Amino acid sequence: QVQLVESGGGLVQAGGSLRLSCAASGRTFSSYAMGWFRLAPGKEREFVAAISWSGGGTFYSGSVKGRFTISRDNAENMVYLQMNSLKPEDTAVYYCAASSIREVTTSTFRYSNWGQGTQVTVSS
Repeated sequence: QVQLVESGGGLVQAGGSLRLSCAASGRTFSSYAMGWFRLAPGKEREFVAAISWSGGGTFYSGSVKGRFTISRDNAENMVYLQMNSLKPEDTAVYYCAASSIREVTTSTFRYSNWGQGTQVTVSS
């Protein structure tokens, strides 16, 4: 099992940047694929980005591709989401999640461990 804690959310103007961090506890962190999801008011939880256990594979949703970058540091048990060129429609609670399926996966059902979320608000 791995416990996850997100940080780095906040209020930013459109066009700005934020970097979200996810700290993981547990000695098996490097065996998990990791993902970022978001939940906006009135919408379903949405896949944002995922990274394989080694960091060698990544995948992004079409709405963030080219603007967001997911990365991980297995030595520090950390996952990051660099968000650039933010838009008001990126406003949501962002969640970090861990999947025992080591390769990239976009399905929420394949993620067994979730953080508590961090709020990102982008003003126009």
